Amino acid sequence: MRKELRVLGIDDGPFYKFRKGEVIIVGTFYRGGNFLDGLLTTKARVDGKNATKNIVEMVNKSKFKSQIRAILLDGVAVGGFNVIDLERLNKETRKPVIAVIRHKPDVPKIIKTLNDLGMKQKAKIIERLPEPKKANGIYMQNIGISEKDAAEIIKITTTHSQIPEPIRVAHIIAAGLIKGESRGGA
Repeated sequence: MRKELRVLGIDDGPFYKFRKGEVIIVGTFYRGGNFLDGLLTTKARVDGKNATKNIVEMVNKSKFKSQIRAILLDGVAVGGFNVIDLERLNKETRKPVIAVIRHKPDVPKIIKTLNDLGMKQKAKIIERLPEPKKANGIYMQNIGISEKDAAEIIKITTTHSQIPEPIRVAHIIAAGLIKGESRGGA
């Protein structure tokens, strides 16, 4: 696999818990884990249902779309419980999707919480996801790409921390836009 393959890393900005509204979503277009070549943004409702649709539109309208070899996400939700349907994102963009998670998620607990909150459709999206697999010290869930190739993309794009650089930089930019400066934690 080429070391400068082009990927899109996506993360959301900070938001205040228990506050309704929108959260910014930042996408960084990267060559491997070393070169930032572009920036995309959209928004999603906190605890809403529009993250998948808005990310699909952001990707499909982008001048970078034809070059994207994979979409890397920081987890499977933005703005709290606005769950991203990875299968739909893959299908509607025709791009492989890799969700990256720092620690193995307690999937049964997440599903129970969503069901308890009356978010049964979101729980069903989580239930359909593949089991998180360990790759390069973190966990991933991959759709539209083999586990081996997804792990290789994570390895290529991880240069300065455990998290792939496109996601790490998207996190820094999103935090800076909302809070005036980033505080780490990517």
